[in-house]
Amino acid sequence: MKILAVEDDKKVAQALKKGLESERYDVQIAPTGEIGFYLLATQTFDLVLLDLMLPGRSGLEILAALRARRDRTPVLILTAKDAVEDRVVGLDSGADDYLVKPFAFPELLARIRALLRRGTNGQVLKLKLADLEMDLIGRAVARAGKVLSLTAKEFDLLEYLLRNQDRIVTREMLARDVWKETQRATPLDNVIDVHVARIRKKVDEPFAVKLLRTIRGVGFILTEGKG
Repeated sequence: MKILAVEDDKKVAQALKKGLESERYDVQIAPTGEIGFYLLATQTFDLVLLDLMLPGRSGLEILAALRARRDRTPVLILTAKDAVEDRVVGLDSGADDYLVKPFAFPELLARIRALLRRGTNGQVLKLKLADLEMDLIGRAVARAGKVLSLTAKEFDLLEYLLRNQDRIVTREMLARDVWKETQRATPLDNVIDVHVARIRKKVDEPFAVKLLRTIRGVGFILTEGKG
């Protein structure tokens, strides 16, 4: 799940990024209203954390522009403005939830999970292959009931493989779609191979049935099939 945090306070932004990435969310920071506005116009996010008092465009201006083009991406306002009138204005402007700073991080996570569930609109919430299961909202992975500990990048890589299960995935596809590297001078093959090896160690090594296979000279396939 991809989250945009529009936050100009560097300490708060860094704390959000570190905390959310530790929960395996893909987090992008916009330090100004203008950057946040641009990112929302050019990229797709699953949720937006939006400060109201920003340099450049205000949070309310960004929210108004988002809703004016009928973009229903869930928006959670994070602000120090705690007056009832401010909450009413934020919610009436199209925000889905409102959290006053300072806040407890577990509460933020709970609200994020609630908004992601509410904003899925028919999207797949879980991916499964054999006894391997991935919860996309909770960012959790388990095999045969055993919870697996994955880094954010490992989670993204495994999610991509699960979405393409029973199909060969090339290193070029992974570099483009998971690492978002399209203009790199040198290939990411070694980096990709290291991450695949780490996933294999966690997903396959402790279990009798192996799901992740390397197709020599081509790429990888996540499958329950024989061979």
